[in-house]
Amino acid sequence: MFYFKKLSVIIPAYNEGRTIHQILDKLQSVVLLSEIEKEIIIVNDCSTDDTEEAILNYINEHNNIDIKYYKHEVNKGKGAALHTGIQYANGEYLIIQDADMEYDPNEFNILLKPVLDGFADVVYGSRFAGGNPHRILFFWHTIGNKMLTFLSNMFTNLNLSDMETCYKLFKSEFIKSIRFKENRFGFEPEVTAKISRIPDVRIYEVGISYYGRTYKDGKKISMKDGFRAIWCIFKYNIWAKH
Repeated sequence: MFYFKKLSVIIPAYNEGRTIHQILDKLQSVVLLSEIEKEIIIVNDCSTDDTEEAILNYINEHNNIDIKYYKHEVNKGKGAALHTGIQYANGEYLIIQDADMEYDPNEFNILLKPVLDGFADVVYGSRFAGGNPHRILFFWHTIGNKMLTFLSNMFTNLNLSDMETCYKLFKSEFIKSIRFKENRFGFEPEVTAKISRIPDVRIYEVGISYYGRTYKDGKKISMKDGFRAIWCIFKYNIWAKH
């Protein structure tokens, strides 16, 4: 009997009731390389809007899709939602997908290809590489992202162009081998620091599109999160290295 491999798509959701059906529709329509199947894992981080109702309605109306739903009884943060999703993922491959529309699931195959071709174990989707479209938004956010990536690269000895990207694809055996501590936006520098120390891990980067949101659109990251990211770069590359 032929066995199809599976990609686990982890979606952390907080107050995305208005738009989450849109990203689920996109995920439903994506056809993956090599007939890889999709498993969608949604983790509701104690939303205060109708996110849960929207998700449950969608599941009831699309019972042909492999969607698993989990929720936190208290708000713990994006990182904690990712920890939960990673814990319950069953696929050989795993990718993170935000519940908003900033990243396009039709580009999953761009990230999968280096893995399926036998070159990569981890693939980062860079918003700053390649010729794909990206929305022009905040100058200081861009500078902040580049500074965080530069600082992270100094310690990991990687040459990433976008450490803070949402789109990170992993062979599940690698991401599941890590014990995570960061519950909020410190997840990105933590996972990068810890993945970089796995012996013989092969990390690739590909260019992706980016359809960024403004704060009016519901963007949640703040300057406080940037300072936390700096703290986490030092913490997980120096102070808590072992």
